[in-house]
Amino acid sequence: MRAIARKITWNQAADVLGISYSAMERLRQLYIRRGYDGFWVRAIRRPRQRHVPLETVEKVLLLYQESYSHISLRSFHQKLKEEHGIDLSYEWVAQAVNEAGLIADPLPDQSHACRQS
Repeated sequence: MRAIARKITWNQAADVLGISYSAMERLRQLYIRRGYDGFWVRAIRRPRQRHVPLETVEKVLLLYQESYSHISLRSFHQKLKEEHGIDLSYEWVAQAVNEAGLIADPLPDQSHACRQS
């Protein structure tokens, strides 16, 4: 997802995954043909639910990076539907944005911090 979001190159993604550049190119071509869901459908052999074109995935990730990174994912999902006509499930949008590395790590949970008396 980081390569799709253009945060890293496809060759860097191959290095991260520990696969050859030619294997990464095959995965990239599979992604272009079948979309994001095509990776998972093939791997777990479930019926394909809905193909999300590469252009749509890129548009979603670009919109989030350029215009909506300051709002919640729930609000972003709503804006995608209402203002951009992109109707994807919230779970899909959240997973795509998260896997692209576009969400900053949350702050450490302070509820379990030790109290000093």
